[in-house]
Amino acid sequence: MASGRVVNDSYVMAAHASKPWRIAFLFPHMKDPYWVGCSYGVISEAKRLGVAVDILPADGYTDLVGQLRKMDEAIAAKYDAIVISPISHTANNASIAKARSLGIPVFELANDSTSDDLAVKVTTSLIHMGIDATQWVIRDAQRRGLKSINIALLPGPAGAGWVVGEVEGTREAARKAAINVNIVDITYGDSDLIGQTQLAAQLLAKHGNHLDYILGCSGCAPAAILPIKEAGLEGKVRVVAYDLTGDIANFIQKGEIVAAADTKAVSQARVSVDTVVNFLEGRTKATPNTILIKLGLVDKRNYATYKFDTSIAPKDYVPVLSYSPETLK
Repeated sequence: MASGRVVNDSYVMAAHASKPWRIAFLFPHMKDPYWVGCSYGVISEAKRLGVAVDILPADGYTDLVGQLRKMDEAIAAKYDAIVISPISHTANNASIAKARSLGIPVFELANDSTSDDLAVKVTTSLIHMGIDATQWVIRDAQRRGLKSINIALLPGPAGAGWVVGEVEGTREAARKAAINVNIVDITYGDSDLIGQTQLAAQLLAKHGNHLDYILGCSGCAPAAILPIKEAGLEGKVRVVAYDLTGDIANFIQKGEIVAAADTKAVSQARVSVDTVVNFLEGRTKATPNTILIKLGLVDKRNYATYKFDTSIAPKDYVPVLSYSPETLK
């Protein structure tokens, strides 16, 4: 990526498939709204294109063994393609190489890895998740007249590619800031609500009286709201999210989260399905290494006009993990 050529363009959505290709999607879990949004993007686009998809979630970011087992199952089932959202930055690489060696192309969605055996990555700038969220914090602090701020991070599970990006981006933005930005703590953990609520409470017990902002992942930022209230720090500690979900959008509307970067989960999922179908159909002679979906950023000032449908599943959406077309037109 560092030495590659970046092309700024609009993505043209794929045409209907010529056959019901079978595609497996390996998610880390289905425990938070981000992956619900991804499932909506996958299922809705599979229906539009007439392909069969199965979403095979692990049990969380501590379940690397489970995701590796799902990968073995997908390989054994001889899917036409596999799309993986890796739990680990490096530990999924051998299984990706195994699938490729058996003739199954592997694509990557959202989460990054260091694998050299991927057909195409569909993601966003993970470092800019951290940069954009932190730059919003810096601008907000400057508007408030602050010359120095203390921030703490609840970025998610250690070792996940997107968490590495969040933290690196925050550190980069802090280094370049016009004010003094002190990162006083980084607390890692799986992105489930109960676990993150406990981590947020511990963070506030240790640093709360000195904190100005908490930056958290899509499952982490909402978990900080109740501990902040219980610590009597409402209005003192502001919460900013590294990504956007329906829950986070509601919290922004209510003022309990002040802003969120947006990796556009629904769009990423749709583009991943399109990329796989175009690859299997032989429609693209030269495929890019990576397709990056442009980030968004939402706060109260642009909330009323923001296009949430590229990021969030409809309110009435019930998560579905499988779709198979009955007939092809």
